[in-house]
Amino acid sequence: MKLSLFGRLAMALFASLALGLGMTACGGGTIGYMWILGQQYNQITGFKIDDYTGNLTQIEGAPFVSNGAVPVSLVIKPGGRYLYVINQGTGGSSTKAGTGQSIALYSVGGDGVLTFQQQYQTQGYVSQWAQMDSTGGYLYVLDKYSPSGDGNGAITAFASDGTTGRLSLVTNSQTQVGGINTTYFEVGPSPFQMKTAGACLFTVNAGTNTVSPLQIGTGGQLVFTTTQSFPLNVPSTDSITSINGSGSYIFLTDATSNTLLGYSVASSCTLTTLNGGNTTNITGTSNPAYTLIDSTGKYLYVLNGISTNTTVGTPYSSISAFTINSTNQELQAIPGSPYTVGSGPVCMVEDPTNQYMYISNHNDGTVTGKVLDPTTGILSSLSRGSTFTSTGQAGCLAVSGAVN
Repeated sequence: MKLSLFGRLAMALFASLALGLGMTACGGGTIGYMWILGQQYNQITGFKIDDYTGNLTQIEGAPFVSNGAVPVSLVIKPGGRYLYVINQGTGGSSTKAGTGQSIALYSVGGDGVLTFQQQYQTQGYVSQWAQMDSTGGYLYVLDKYSPSGDGNGAITAFASDGTTGRLSLVTNSQTQVGGINTTYFEVGPSPFQMKTAGACLFTVNAGTNTVSPLQIGTGGQLVFTTTQSFPLNVPSTDSITSINGSGSYIFLTDATSNTLLGYSVASSCTLTTLNGGNTTNITGTSNPAYTLIDSTGKYLYVLNGISTNTTVGTPYSSISAFTINSTNQELQAIPGSPYTVGSGPVCMVEDPTNQYMYISNHNDGTVTGKVLDPTTGILSSLSRGSTFTSTGQAGCLAVSGAVN
C-alpha cells in the first residue's frame, strides 16, 4: 500500500515527536533519569527509566567519571538540573584528607547526559554522606573527622546557587576562633550517615551509637537542639548501619540484633520512640543495611544483606516490606516478603511517578527493578526483566524526573 504525500508527512512528524519525547514502539517514554555510583572504577552510570515497563536504558556517554576517588554519596538538586557527587578519597585519616576527596558538581543535559562543572572541598576528612535541605538551597556534607582533632565528626554547609548549582561555603556563626567563624559544624564521633526531615537534620554516630539532632536555621545554619546527643536504645556493641526516613518518621537499622529502630520526629527535632519499641526484622533475614519509606508514607522497605529460605536452600539478599500502621505507629510485615534482589544491596529509590522501585547491589554491580503496588505495598518483578548491569562495586543511586 502506498501512502499519500500527506500520510508520509504525518508519519514522519509522528516519528520525530516520538524520538523527541523518548517514546518507542514498545515503551511509554522516559519518565526519569537514574544515576548509580561505581566505587571500583570511580564512575557514575546513568539510565533512562521507561514509563510503560520500568526498563532501564543506559544514557549516552555513560558511565561518567566521578572526578575523584571512591564516590560514596550523590544528591540531585530539586529541579533535576544539577547533581553533586561526594568522593571520599583514599588514604584519608583523622588528620588529613585523602587523595581524591572532593565534591563534584555536574549539570544534567538532554537525555540525562552529565557534564562536569566544578570541584569543591569539605572542611573535614574522610567524607561519608550528603543531604540537601527541603528547599534545595543548601547542601550538607558529612565528614568522619572534624579538623579540630577532637575525635568528633563535622558537617560542611554550602549555599547552592539556584541558577548555576555552584556552591559557596556557609560558616558557623555560633562558634568563633579569634573572632572568626569556624568553617564547619561539629557532630558526634565517627558519624557515617545523615538524613534531613523537614527542618531537621540527623547524623548517626558509630562511635557512641547516638544520633545528633540539629535544626536547619536561617541562612543554612545548623543549630543543636537541647539534646545534642540522642542515645539509641541498643547495646553499645551493636552495629548501626543506616538512618533514613520521611518528614514524620526516622528509622535506623541494627545489623547486630537484626532490628529496626523507629522514631517520630517533632517540630523541635526531638525524637520519640514509636509504639512497640524496636521491631524485629522478618524471620530469615539478617544484616539490614538501608531503609526507604515510600512516597505515601504507608510502607517501609528494608534492604538485607542475607536472607535464608528453606525452599531455595542458599542464602540470598532481599527486601523486607512493612506497613506503617498510622493508628498505633507499629510495623506490620507485608505478606510475601522478603523479596529477592541482587547481591549486597546498599541503596533503594522510588521512581518519580511512584510506579517502580530500584535497588543498587554492591557485590554484583547491578540494579534490581521492582513494580510497586500502591494499594498493598507488594513488590513484583518488572515485565521485561528486573536486573540491569551497572558498574563495579555499585554504591548509592538517585533518580530525577523531568529536568527544569
